[in-house]
Amino acid sequence: MAAVKETSKFSETYPMKGGDGPNSYANNSTLQKGYVDAAKERLSKAVAEKLDVDVLLSSNTFCIADLGCSVGPNTFIAVENILEAVEFKFQSQGLNSQIPEFQVFFNDHTLNDFNRLFKSLPQTKRYYAAGVPGSFYGRLFPNASIHFFHSAFALQWLSRVPKQVVDKNSSAWNKGRIHYSNSTDEVVRAYEAQHAEDMECFLNARAQEITDGGMMVLVIPGRPNTLPHSDSLVNVCYQLIGSCLMDMARKGLVSEEKVDTFNIPVYTMTSQELEAAYLTLRFLPLSLQSNLYLTHARAAFEEVIKQQFGKEILDELFDSYLKKLEEQPSIIASGTETAIIFLAVLKRK
Repeated sequence: MAAVKETSKFSETYPMKGGDGPNSYANNSTLQKGYVDAAKERLSKAVAEKLDVDVLLSSNTFCIADLGCSVGPNTFIAVENILEAVEFKFQSQGLNSQIPEFQVFFNDHTLNDFNRLFKSLPQTKRYYAAGVPGSFYGRLFPNASIHFFHSAFALQWLSRVPKQVVDKNSSAWNKGRIHYSNSTDEVVRAYEAQHAEDMECFLNARAQEITDGGMMVLVIPGRPNTLPHSDSLVNVCYQLIGSCLMDMARKGLVSEEKVDTFNIPVYTMTSQELEAAYLTLRFLPLSLQSNLYLTHARAAFEEVIKQQFGKEILDELFDSYLKKLEEQPSIIASGTETAIIFLAVLKRK
């Protein structure tokens, strides 16, 4: 039997902050939870309308995969929402006795804190749980083996930083910046091309792994078609992190060369770039405070920053970041007005 290979193309990993400490993702992901909660009703409606129970009756096990699960608790909430929706679909058709058992695969990068994830599994879970390490931009499962794919707040992460933006000899070299949103057109195009390639890889892999009649639901942060990259809330916050790093470079606290070769591998897509039928959700916090946004940003980006600069700079960097957020409160206030979350629902015919 031939070995299942994961190409080096997908070798870059960006795990969320693990553990259960004050800066961990597990304790700083309430914003993402809000969107998962907001998507529940739409997800249930999609399952009720699109899930083909007749096709699934031949299987005794309903297999669910959550891609980019991180460490919880949001992944457990999303899985429970899916289970409830599927069970209701069977019950609504008078098939109570034929509700299958559930197998849930939790997927994330190999460096994800799976120990924390499985230690915090709900004691009342109604499914068999397994971890699947690896990039979702490549194959993860056998052909036609998954009935339901789910992913929330993961597809904005690229498989890698575009090579051109860290190449001094490239016109897209992103010197002095850590993101595309406040950079040149060449840098923007490099990110756009990487995103398009990654989405193609993602959809091709899932097309092979999903069963006939299977479904996929994706919750993806985005921006309106007419909104410039530079005005997106998350992109503005990346710009602030970059300015903090450059301040530290000018003080000699970090190497300017390391800043020049560091880029955040995140892309905020528009509906036109989402190659699937979608519904848009708006979940706009009425009072999103700077310190709350800081803790969530640190939980998401601490590990990727630490890989480049070491852990010694983290406290000072994020203290500076918080100060800049507090000095410019309009950033969050205006950004939430244009925040968009895409709920994409796809079905295998």
